Amino acid sequence: MEFDKFQILDLLEGYQKRQFKPSEVTAKYLAEIKRQNPKLNAFLHVNEAETIKRAHELDDKMGEVEKLPLFGVPVAIKDNFLVKNWRMTAGSKILGDYVAPYTATSVERLEAAGAICIGKTNLDEFAMGSSNENSAFGPVKNPFDHTRVPGGSSG
Repeated sequence: MEFDKFQILDLLEGYQKRQFKPSEVTAKYLAEIKRQNPKLNAFLHVNEAETIKRAHELDDKMGEVEKLPLFGVPVAIKDNFLVKNWRMTAGSKILGDYVAPYTATSVERLEAAGAICIGKTNLDEFAMGSSNENSAFGPVKNPFDHTRVPGGSSG
């Protein structure tokens, strides 16, 4: 299945009908990130082991799909939000080795709703910009036209 064309409601409906599992969806997204990110530079960090673990935990909870509004939905987290034990740089080399000691409330709420945090996205350094061209880790490319900016401090 081509999950990249799905909207959240499509994913939820597919889970409800048992057409696929969160681990299958997550594996496809992780593969796509590996394929595209060298060109786009959109993700700074992907914690593949933790992401796969979370997806498999949700596989075992398929009966809860109706209870969790974001059940099995992969989400990318801007790299200025903390996720416990994940690196957090805010697009700056100053924070290059910083590992979050706790998870931000907003991310906790996403996870409590059933979302799967799949990775941390690039951004203008300390989110001070609007084009995503000023990250210490390099600019993000627009996936539709590499000569244009992706837009927004989170690209």
